[in-house]
Amino acid sequence: MSKEMSERSKGEEESLNKRLAAVRLAVFDVDGTLTDGSVSYVGEEEQQSFSARDGYALARLASAGIAQVWITGRGSNPTRRRAEELGVTKLLVGVKNKTLALAEVQAELGVSPEETLAMGDDLPDLEMRAGAGLFAAPRDAAPEVVASADIVTEARGGRGAAREVCQRLLAAQGAWPEAKA
Repeated sequence: MSKEMSERSKGEEESLNKRLAAVRLAVFDVDGTLTDGSVSYVGEEEQQSFSARDGYALARLASAGIAQVWITGRGSNPTRRRAEELGVTKLLVGVKNKTLALAEVQAELGVSPEETLAMGDDLPDLEMRAGAGLFAAPRDAAPEVVASADIVTEARGGRGAAREVCQRLLAAQGAWPEAKA
């Protein structure tokens, strides 16, 4: 649990959990949020690394009835492949205006801002802040993004940050699996 989370009062925690319980749409930036932000090339092919732990939690969203959308300013074959593997509801690549993209997705899916959680790590991702009832950031996000976030993870982007958010979201909805002894 992050320092920010542990310093919240009981009432603030209850309020956050109530807001998480209402989420029906989870929106993620890719570079720096679902990856560590590194971009590598082997010849002409781009390489990206995604966390398997993030993947497990992201894949559980669909089983809980939560739509998952990735909105990224870039886009690559590894991103497309990973989105397909995880059953992402919608992948939007090459997005220049994340505010508009988010609003269009919400209208298409019939989801309100209050039912939306967005997660990002850099200044373009702040465009989604106004359209999301909850906003999350990895701990290594840009300072302006961290300052605007409702949830700041202990993990870095691409290193378990999405899992923390998904686990917290699914636990608030009673959909995170209990550990078996």
